[in-house]
Amino acid sequence: MKKILALALLIAIFLVPQVAYAVSVTSGLTEEVVVSPGEKVAGVITLHNGGETPEAVRAYQTDYLFYADGRTVYGEPGSTPRSNASWITIYPTEVTLPPGGEATIHYQIEVPPENLAGTYWSMVMIEPQAPPPEEITPEEGKIQLGIQTVLRYGVQIVTHLGDSGKRELEILDRQLSREGEDYILSLDLENTGEHWLRPEVRAEIYDEAGRLLGKKGGEKYRIYPGTSVRATLNLGALSKGKYKVLVVIDNGDQYIWGAQYSLNLQ
Repeated sequence: MKKILALALLIAIFLVPQVAYAVSVTSGLTEEVVVSPGEKVAGVITLHNGGETPEAVRAYQTDYLFYADGRTVYGEPGSTPRSNASWITIYPTEVTLPPGGEATIHYQIEVPPENLAGTYWSMVMIEPQAPPPEEITPEEGKIQLGIQTVLRYGVQIVTHLGDSGKRELEILDRQLSREGEDYILSLDLENTGEHWLRPEVRAEIYDEAGRLLGKKGGEKYRIYPGTSVRATLNLGALSKGKYKVLVVIDNGDQYIWGAQYSLNLQ
C-alpha cells in the first residue's frame, strides 16, 4: 500500500527557461585557405556580443563528418583521416565579451612538410557559457528538474593543398517519392575523391518523344572527401506516362557527372 501511495504522489516539473545567447560569429562559419606543405598561416574568428551583459565564451576543436542519412559526427580532433586539427593552434580558448563588444579567437595553421594532396578540414567550436540556472525551491512532495540549452557555433577550418587531389563522386542511392502532386527524386551523393566538391545538382525532364519539358533543381552542395549528402530534386506534378530524367552534377569546373533515369508513372 505504501508503494502505491508513493507512486501516486503528484510530480511537478519546473523548467528553467531557455537562455537566448547574444554572442554571434561575425567572421563567417567557414575559413577556407589554400596552403602548401610546410607553410604557416594565421587567421582570426571574430565574435560579437549583441546583448546587454558580459558573455563568457570558450573555443575548442573537433573533427566533422556528415552523411546522407542525416548523421553528423563531431569526433575527437585528429580522429578522421583528413583532419587538420593537429595542424591548428587556437588562442585564447576562453574569452569574455563586454556588452555590445567584440573579441577575436586567433588560429594558426602549420601544414606538415609532407607530400599531401587534396582537402583537409576540422571544426572550431565557439560555445557561450551558460549562466547558473535560476534557483527554484520545490514544494513538498514535488520534484525539481532543470533544463538548460547550450548553443554553439561550428567554424569550419578548410585547407586545400593547392589544386591537388582527385575529384570523384558516386551516386550511392536514388529514390522517387511523392509529396502531394509533386514527384521528388532523391540522390545520395558521396565524395570518393581527395578534394572537396561544390556541385550544383539539376535535372532535365523529357517526355517519351524526347521533348524537353523543363529543368529543375540548381541547389549547390558542399561535400568533403568521405562524406555524403542527400540531394533532392522536385520534378513537379507529372501526369501518367513515360519520362526520362537527365541528372547533371556540375562542380563548376571541368568536373561534371551525370545520370539518366527512366520513369514509368502509372
